[in-house]
Amino acid sequence: MVGNLDFLPGSGQDNSPEMQELQSPEGELHLRFYVPSENEFALPAIGIREIISTPPDRITAIPNASPLLLGTLNWRGQVIWVADLGQFLGDTATLNTDRAEIPVIVVEDQDTMIGLAVDRIFGTDWLDIEQIQMTTNVPDSMAPFLRGEWVKGEEHKKYLRLLDQLAILRSARWAA
Repeated sequence: MVGNLDFLPGSGQDNSPEMQELQSPEGELHLRFYVPSENEFALPAIGIREIISTPPDRITAIPNASPLLLGTLNWRGQVIWVADLGQFLGDTATLNTDRAEIPVIVVEDQDTMIGLAVDRIFGTDWLDIEQIQMTTNVPDSMAPFLRGEWVKGEEHKKYLRLLDQLAILRSARWAA
């Protein structure tokens, strides 16, 4: 069995384009997700600590906190703040918390960590940073947190917008 060359990488007969694509993806890995307004966003996977699906009753509301914050979550013995990402970005649609689980993307920088609650997660995708364009026609409340966008459908004007998690974490909006 050890001498069987079929088990060695590159020695098999399956050198199809599909196999080659899996071995050498183009671009960088990103997490794609939606906020309640159906806008699609992406975050670089390298900046994501973890993705949690949590029941809404595990998020404890905190009185007199910013309206952008849903509350706190005890995550592996550590308390993290959970924010409605759509509201943070200026969307008028609020996150539906009347459901079994809420997807939360945990991002961090040094000792600062926050959970970003989203409507639904699409999945991961290899996206080419070289194809990113400057953002167009976005609200002023969203612009400081965007690094650019990919045009998904020119005829339908659909965009996949790349967020800057460091700008989100360091934002002065959390104090409001």
